[in-house]
Amino acid sequence: MLLSHDDQGSGPAVLLLHAGVADRRMWGPLANPLGHSFRVVRPDLRGFGGSALPPGPYCDADDLDALLTHLGIDQAAVVGSSYGGRVAMELATTHPGRVSSLVLLNPAYRGLEPTAAAQAVGQEEERLLEAGDVDGAVQLMVRTWLGPDADDAARELLVTMQRHAYEVQLAADQADPGPAPRRVEVDPGTIAVPTTVVSGGRDLDHFQAVAEHLVGRIPGAEHVHLDWAGHLPPLERPDTVLALLLDVLRDDPAVHAP
Repeated sequence: MLLSHDDQGSGPAVLLLHAGVADRRMWGPLANPLGHSFRVVRPDLRGFGGSALPPGPYCDADDLDALLTHLGIDQAAVVGSSYGGRVAMELATTHPGRVSSLVLLNPAYRGLEPTAAAQAVGQEEERLLEAGDVDGAVQLMVRTWLGPDADDAARELLVTMQRHAYEVQLAADQADPGPAPRRVEVDPGTIAVPTTVVSGGRDLDHFQAVAEHLVGRIPGAEHVHLDWAGHLPPLERPDTVLALLLDVLRDDPAVHAP
């Protein structure tokens, strides 16, 4: 299946991978300005935005490989937020030739046990969904993942994206057979491209620990810590994240780290 996507701009390719509470719309404020210097591809992963979640086995990294083939792109810099960061590392693991560099914004990673705070959020989300309280689960996600710098428009957008993802994914889970994602094990020590890991000072402790872990294990990885940021800095201070991405993607040594 071909992922729903936007493709704009010209120049070196940049692939933007959204968080698991969002879809490609989270990159809206960044896509146009990035498109002045780069060819910007924004897909919706399966079960998010405009991409369906059909029954049967699949792998996000394989979906992205197929999308890049469809677009005639041999290699791209990959920017991933949260779940999108995990998928970015999976793409670098399973299709390493596709990835020229990585920027991981508060990435998800299976290699560390969740902290008590992260477990508590997951348990409360599960309780709300099992009780049929989708609106309550949506509000929990917004409270948890958006930092204090996010404005009302960002919060409303996250509500819209998360509610849609729940609707698609909960319906798919009722199918028999349902979707069957293939697990990809990532060894950070084998990632062999320039990598920048970004962490947020107001994010959950688990993701700050993940960032430190990855920086210590991905060869040559750089760490940018944003004291002001929650879990989704592109929705919180898009202009600041744009400046950071432009510096990193242009290989500018004076990387912005406000």
